[in-house]
Amino acid sequence: MLPHTPSQSNQNLGLIFLVGFMGCGKTTLGRKLANRLGYEFIDLDEVLEMQEEITIAEYFSKHGEGSFRQLESQLLKQTKYPENAIVSTGGGLPCFFDNMDWMNQNGKTFYVKLSPKTLAERLENGKAERPLLREKHGDELVEFIREKLVEREVFYNRATFVVEGLSLNAEKAADIIKA
Repeated sequence: MLPHTPSQSNQNLGLIFLVGFMGCGKTTLGRKLANRLGYEFIDLDEVLEMQEEITIAEYFSKHGEGSFRQLESQLLKQTKYPENAIVSTGGGLPCFFDNMDWMNQNGKTFYVKLSPKTLAERLENGKAERPLLREKHGDELVEFIREKLVEREVFYNRATFVVEGLSLNAEKAADIIKA
């Protein structure tokens, strides 16, 4: 479940939750950042899929978004985290229930921010696995993302760190978190 074994870290930063819209690079950044810091990496979407033995897209289809959001929130709060870990969250997770407050109380949060156009470009080819995007194309996809960001940034912007994701890499992220 936790593919990375931490080495001895010279700084105890605790839990770091990566938040942001789908496609912003939370998982890719999270793996690299965990490796750089010698932390464990946890992708909550992967944990959910392993636990439920079903993909998120299949869960959405079978049970609906409301049920998914409840399950996702339970998983966030009931997972036994190691002392030092980078946790990649689903794009909507911070926006439901008290999830963002819970993450801020139990660690640091890091919002990877990208423009709607950049997100649409990144997501265009992987829409089949993303239930909320499946039928959207081109300008319609950009507009959908823009509208969702208006709703979600109220939560994302409550993160400990809000960082432009376009030129972000693990080294820069580590420097920001350690500062």
